[in-house]
Formats: sequence, structure tokens, C-alpha cells
Amino acid sequence: MAISLIKEFKQKQKVSLTPLLKKSIDLLQLSRYELIQKIDNEIQTNPFVEKEDFEEFDFKTSADEFNFEISASESLRERLIKQVDDLGLDTNKIAIAQIIIDSLDESGQLHDDIDELESLMNFKFHFHEIESVLKDIIHNLEPAGIGYRNFKECIKIQISKKKLPQKIRIIADKILLQNKSDDLEGIRSELILSGYKKSEIDKAIQEIKSCDLSPGLNYEKTNFVIPDIKIRLENSKLLTDFVTDNFPKINIDEDLLKKVSEELKKTPNKQLTEKIQDARWLVSSVKKRNDTVFKVGELICKKQISFFGENPLKINPLSNKELAEELGLHPSTISRILRSKYIDTPKGVMLLKSLLVSSVSKTRSVTPLQLMQLIENIVEEEKHPKSDNRIAIELNKRGFNLARRTITKYRKKLNLPSSRNR
Repeated sequence: MAISLIKEFKQKQKVSLTPLLKKSIDLLQLSRYELIQKIDNEIQTNPFVEKEDFEEFDFKTSADEFNFEISASESLRERLIKQVDDLGLDTNKIAIAQIIIDSLDESGQLHDDIDELESLMNFKFHFHEIESVLKDIIHNLEPAGIGYRNFKECIKIQISKKKLPQKIRIIADKILLQNKSDDLEGIRSELILSGYKKSEIDKAIQEIKSCDLSPGLNYEKTNFVIPDIKIRLENSKLLTDFVTDNFPKINIDEDLLKKVSEELKKTPNKQLTEKIQDARWLVSSVKKRNDTVFKVGELICKKQISFFGENPLKINPLSNKELAEELGLHPSTISRILRSKYIDTPKGVMLLKSLLVSSVSKTRSVTPLQLMQLIENIVEEEKHPKSDNRIAIELNKRGFNLARRTITKYRKKLNLPSSRNR
């Protein structure tokens, strides 16, 4: 068989990142504090960027002057590691605790499942060992609520540490442990019918509402955590604003640009031309970044209005993909926007991404917590033990389209034994 060399021409589509596009992507990921620092640096080095006159933002201002600053002398991780070291634990528990602490986000939330941590530790430690350290050690560290996996668990941990009358604590636990509804009014009515006083129920609900849903932010080692978005509720209507206070307003210095442009016609200068391009890019990119962050934040808040409407038990399934489709953006763009972006809410300053909860079903919107509640309800009401496969079939008849392994995973999270051991 003869071998011959032949020239061939093929058309291929290829996506390449231009320097400006890469810079725009990097800008989108910056936190508000990092962005302000970048703008200030650009103003110092680029004569074509000018800042409109406004009251200079002092990052050393006191909490009384700027009511949503959060400063710290040590990081959350440093604080938690110190507490673990003081407990005198054995080496295995210390190793597990450190992995869990390293897996927490800025707010103190553990996004990884226990089985994911098990894999991260190369299966050196068993699922139950990891969960035991999480519940018995991490959940008992300060600040209260650290290591929570969902807002309900965050509240439950904090309630357990509050010095409350026994009756109020029992009512609060009943509200948090009930699985049939997340409607506070409905829960209140059921408790009244059970014989509890309305005043005691209201007190328990008030204690639940007063819990900090981002306990780790008080220890995050950043100069300041500054929210980009602020929301408020007026007459059950959600109002969203981009926080313009203390954010530098920048423009192109048109007078200087006009003078330099005339000179560049006579004597081209590559460095000056690049400075002009950089200035124009910065002004337009900052505006686009802020507009996009606001659109994403506003949509998230609208989707989670029940959660902000005085009901910390209610949070709806929401994913990057769903936001991307509704806003006409790419899911990766949404991911970059959510990085280190904060929102000032009636419940305190929170990470914007903490309001996203994936649905475990492709056909129906159901959060992991809601699925666990459904599984627990089925197990509580069963006359004869039902296998995970049987539970999956029962839920799939309701349109959930869940695999047996999914049921097994969340049954284990509930510490419910298998059907053979029930």
C-alpha cells in the first residue's frame, strides 16, 4: 500500500480568549472590595480615568458610621482550628475536623456532602465517623451555627445554644423538626391546636427569625465584606437596590483625551493609545459588571421572596442553569458573578450564592432538605418497612423521577436504618 503526503484544508471553529475578554472575565469575579481597590489603582496609573467627586470611602471607618461592615482580627479557619486544638481530641478526630473546617465557605456553610468528604479523605474514615465529628464537634464550635448544611440546620444549632425557657425551646424544636409544611402560619395553627399558647409560639418563632444565617462572616479575614445589593420588604413587596454608596464613579477625562488625540495624529504613541483603550474598557466593564450583578441578584431575590418574607424555613430550589436561561447568560458567567458577592438583607449580610439550592429531581423542583422530609414522612407512616427501591417507586408515581441510589443517599443522611433493620 503506497503512502503519500497530501495537503488538506479544513475549517474549524475555535473559541479564543482575547486579552480584553480575559480581563472582563477576571473583573466579573472580583468582590466589591477588590473592584474598588482595582479602580483606585487604575486611577493612580491611568491619567485618562477620572473619578467624580464624592466623599472618600474610609475602609477604617467604624461600625456606627457604616452599618454593614464586617471586620475581623482572625480568619474563621484560624478561630475554629484553635478551638479544635483546645479540645484534646485523638488524631483521627482532629484530622477529620480539619478537613471539614477547610471545606467550609466564608459564611460557615458546608456545601459538600458527607460522602464527598469521605472521598476527599480517600475513604480513610467512614461516613458515620465524619458525620459524628461534624455534629458532635464542629456544630459545637463558636460562632454558633458553624458547619451547617442548610439554613434550617443553621437555625437549629443556634437555638440549641440559646438560653431559652424549656417550653420555648421545645416549641422551636417542633417548628424546625416538623416535615409536613414550611408555612409558618399553618405551623402556628397546628401548635395552638396542640395546646401551646400563642404568645409562647410567637416567642419561639421570633427566636428562630433572630438567628444569624451567615455566622462565619463575623470571622472572615477580609478588610471588609461589602454587599453589592441591598433588599428590603415594603408591604410584602420586595425592593432591590444596587448599593451605590461609597462606590467610585469613574469617567473618561474627555478634555485630556481630546488634547492627546490631536497629538497622536501627529505623533503615534503605542503606550498612550493602550492607556486610552484601557480607560474606555474599565469604564464600560465596571458598568456592565454592576448591571449584571444587580440583574442576577434581583432575580435570585424574586425567586426566594418566600424566604425573605419572614419565613426562614422556606427556600426554593434554584440553580445556575435556571438563572442563566432566564437572563440569557452562560452558566459559567453566573458562577463568576456569584463569587464573593454579598447581599444586605433583613436577615443580615449573606453570600449571594448561599441562596442557590439545587433540585435533586430533574422533573420537579425539590431541595435535598425537602426530599429528606418526604422520605422521613414515608418511613414514619409505613405499616411495613419499605425498601429504598419501594420509596423511589412511590415518589416517582408523584412525578419526582428519582433513582434508588438517591433515596439511599438521603436516607443515610437522616440516619435512618435500611428496611431490613427497621
